[in-house]
Amino acid sequence: MSRRFRPVGAVLAAVLTGCVLSLATGCDRAPEPAPAPRASTPADVCTSLVSYWVKEALKGSRWAGLDWEQKGLSNEQYEIHDEVLSAARTEERRAGREAALALADRESRRRCEAAKGATGSSENWRPPDEQSAYPSPSKGRSRP
Repeated sequence: MSRRFRPVGAVLAAVLTGCVLSLATGCDRAPEPAPAPRASTPADVCTSLVSYWVKEALKGSRWAGLDWEQKGLSNEQYEIHDEVLSAARTEERRAGREAALALADRESRRRCEAAKGATGSSENWRPPDEQSAYPSPSKGRSRP
C-alpha cells in the first residue's frame, strides 16, 4: 500500500514547527526590567488632583461640577484649583485648548509645590473628642 500525501498533516506540522521556533528564539532574551517604584509626595498628589480637575472643567466634563470634597481636594487644593482654572480659561481664550491644558499642568505643579502639597483640611473639620467619640463602658453606658 502506498501512503498518500495528507496536506492537513503537513500544514499542522509546519505550524507546530513555526510555534516551537518562535518560542525558542524568545527564550534567550532577558525580560524588560520593570520601572522602579516612585514614592508620591504631597506635592505630586496635589498636582495630579488639581491638574486633572482643571482639565476636566476645561473639557466640560459632566463630573467637573462635583464639589471639592467629592473631587478629593483639600480646601487649599480647591483654592489652587480655582486659581489655576481661571488662568487656564484665560489662556484658552488667548491661545487655545492645548495651551490651556499645558498651563493647567504647569501651574498646578508650581502652586502645589509652593504650598507643599496644600494638604490643609477643611476649616470646619475638627478631630473627634475622645470622650464623646469612644464612650467608655465604665461610664454607665450599656448595650441593648
